[in-house]
This record gives sequence, C-alpha cells and structure tokens, in this order.
Amino acid sequence: MIRECSLEEISDGRTYRENDMVKADTAGCDGCFKCCTGMGNSIILDPYDIWLLKNFSEGAKLTFEQLLATGNVELNIVDGLILPNLSMKEQERCAYLDADGRCRIHDVRPGICRLFPLGRVYDDKGDFSYFLQTGECAKKNLAKIKVKKWTCLRCPEKNREFVTVWHALIRTAGQKMVEHKQSGRGEKLQELAMYILNEFYVADLPEAAYDDTGITTIYESLCNKIENARESLAHF
Repeated sequence: MIRECSLEEISDGRTYRENDMVKADTAGCDGCFKCCTGMGNSIILDPYDIWLLKNFSEGAKLTFEQLLATGNVELNIVDGLILPNLSMKEQERCAYLDADGRCRIHDVRPGICRLFPLGRVYDDKGDFSYFLQTGECAKKNLAKIKVKKWTCLRCPEKNREFVTVWHALIRTAGQKMVEHKQSGRGEKLQELAMYILNEFYVADLPEAAYDDTGITTIYESLCNKIENARESLAHF
C-alpha cells in the first residue's frame, strides 16, 4: 500500500540504507503496543511474510486456507488486487497480541512490523531506502541503531532483492488492473487478481529449514516465481 503524502510530512527528511545509523531503537520496548492497534487493514503481507506465518507461527505447518481460518490474517482488496493483511481484533488490537499485549510471533513478525518506526520509500527506478516515521512510536528519545541491526533480517541482501522485485511486480499488476477497468474487461480483473493470490500466497514453496541456507532458498524461489510472473502478466 502506497501512502499519498510527501516524505517531509511524515519523516525527519532523511533516507537511510542498511548500514546507516537511525534513531529507531526503543532500547527495550515498554510494551504499550500502540503500534499494534488501530491499523485497520494496512499491514499488508507479502509472500515471504505469509511463508513465515504458514510455517512458523502456530507450532505446525499451515496451509494458506488454514492460516485464514485462524482469523489472524484476512483478505482485502488493495489497488484491485486481493492481498492478505494482519487482522485487528477486539479494541482494534492485532490478532497476534497475547493477553499482555505482547506479540506472539515476534521472531517471525511481518516485514512492516519489523521495520517500525521505519518505512520504505521507492525511487523512480524502483529501488528503495528507509525513512524514519516521526511521532509514530509512543516511546520518546529513541536511540541510534544501525538499520540492518534494527530490522534483524536474515539475509538482508536477499531481502532487498526480493522486496524490490515484488514491489515492481505489484505496481505492474496494479497498472494492468487500471487498464482493464478502464477498458471494461471485468473478466481480466478477476483473472489477474486470482492469479497473484494463488501463485504467491495459496501455493506452497519448496521445503526449507529455518536457517541461513533455507532463507536464501526461499528468497530465490520467490524471485524466480516473480520473474516468471512478469512474463505471464504480458498475457493478461
């Protein structure tokens, strides 16, 4: 989901890369969980997020249908596409919060959650940098920390490659949806939306252990699927 606002409105005016220092470290979260409430359907999940949740969030491997049945994840329309997002439950709290307001899936939390209070901003070539969302974290006087240490991503280089190509694919698919809507090709709208949903969320990826080798394999599998999908989009 792309926010229609200027970077100056929501940030400190700077952009960051993985090796830069940024004032994002809570130095021990107080557990107020304000960042996990009232988010509506804005925590959109990418295919890597879903892979983690299907394989490591409930103590047993889940299918995508089983994951939806937990009520922790739901489907919504985003720019014409059918994409999953984290569910908000009672009092608009994230479905993955426990009774004490702590995240039950912190080790495998989605990318958007992992970044907070950082966000991503994309340039004209599709590459991205990070920015600091000012005033979003309830804790004051955040400490400086290296971006890649804060996000704590396994294989950050592979993650960057995946996020970049996934963003490009979704943008292209969204543009296709606009074209089909303008031309009145309703059947193509549904066909393309279901293709993205089934290919990248419903379908399982190859088995891989949760270690550096496995994560690399998953990223490579996703990037290969994205490359194939780019060719397929030409037929929609």
